[in-house]
Amino acid sequence: MTVNEVIEGLQNLIPLAQAEDFDNVGLLCGNPSREVTGILVCHDVLENVVDEAITKNLNVIVTFHPIIFSGLKSITGKNYVEKTVLKAIENKIAIYAIHTAFDNDYFGVNYKICEKLGLLSQKILIPSAHKLQILEVYVPPENAGEVKNALFKAGAGNIGFYEECSFTIPGKGSFKPKPGADPYEGEINKCEHTDEVVISVVFEEYKKNSIVKAMKNAHPYEEVAYQLIKIENENQYLGLGRFGELNAEMDEKTFLEFVKKTFNLKIIRHSNFTGKKIKRVGVLGGSGASGLSVALSAGCDAYLTGDLKYHDFFRSESKILLCDIGHFESEQFVTEHLVEILSQKFTTFAISKSTEKTNPVNYFL
Repeated sequence: MTVNEVIEGLQNLIPLAQAEDFDNVGLLCGNPSREVTGILVCHDVLENVVDEAITKNLNVIVTFHPIIFSGLKSITGKNYVEKTVLKAIENKIAIYAIHTAFDNDYFGVNYKICEKLGLLSQKILIPSAHKLQILEVYVPPENAGEVKNALFKAGAGNIGFYEECSFTIPGKGSFKPKPGADPYEGEINKCEHTDEVVISVVFEEYKKNSIVKAMKNAHPYEEVAYQLIKIENENQYLGLGRFGELNAEMDEKTFLEFVKKTFNLKIIRHSNFTGKKIKRVGVLGGSGASGLSVALSAGCDAYLTGDLKYHDFFRSESKILLCDIGHFESEQFVTEHLVEILSQKFTTFAISKSTEKTNPVNYFL
C-alpha cells in the first residue's frame, strides 16, 4: 500500500474538507507514491517523534497538530519546526496532519471527551460552517436507479446516521431538440413530451463538485436539467465542541474532582462557583474560549476547554462554571482514538501510538 492509498483511506474516514479554512491539514511532506512500512500516530510531530518513527521503521506519521502551519519559506534547520521537517524528509518519512478535520468530525476529538465524561444525549455545540445543499435532477424513470446509485456513491443523501436518502417525484417533461443536438429520444425541431422523475438529495457543500460530476456521468441526457439549492438547515452532525448531560447531577466541587480524576489533571483553573448543580456540560478540545457564549445559550452548567485568558473568566457572569483543563490535556485522548480508528481501517501493517512526550507545558508543584 502506498502513502497515497493510505491518504485516500484517511479521507474516507475523516474528510479534510471538514477542516477550518485557516488550517494546514493533509500531507505536509513525503512522497505519495512510496510504499508504507507502518504508521506512527502522535499529538505533535517533534524531532523525538521522527526519531521514534526511524527506530520503529514506520515511514508515515499521522499527527493531530500540523508541524507546518504558516510562514515557512525555507527548510534549513534553523528552528524546531524546520529541524523536524528536514529530518523527516531526509529519512523518507511522510507527515500527514488531521487537526480541525478531526475537531469537526462527529466521532472526533470532542466525541471522545464526552465519552470519557459519560455524557448522555450529546449534541454538536457549534455546528459547522460547511453548509448543506439540495440537488434536484430530472431523469427518465428507467434511469432513475442508476443515477441515484451514482449520487449515493459520491456521498449525496447522507443525513446523520442515515445514508442513501432521497425523494422522487414523477412528472411530465417537455423539450424540442434543435439542429446539432443528439437527443436521448425524440426528433429534431419537434416538441416532445416525456415521462420524467425529479430526484432530490441533500449533501454537504464541499462534496458538490464530485456529486455533480457523478450525476452527469450517470445521466443519459446530452444536456442534464438540474438545480442546486442552498438551504439554511444546520448540519447537526459536523462542527466544533459538544454538550450533553451527566448521568446524575453533581455539586461544583464534586464535579471538579470528577474532571480532575477523569483527565488525570494536576490543576484546574476555574471561574467562581455559581452555587448551581452541574448537569449539562459543554466541551471543546484545545483553545475553546470562542465556544463560551454558545455553551451559555445551550444552557450548560459547566464548560470544559483550554487556553482561557484572564478576562474570559469574567464572561461566566456566575451563570456557568468555566473549567480550563489545559490545551493538551483536553485533547489527550486524540492519539489513542486515532489508533483505534486507523487499526480498524488498515490491517496489513503496523499502527503505533507514539510514546514520546510532546506536551511543552510542565508544572512545578
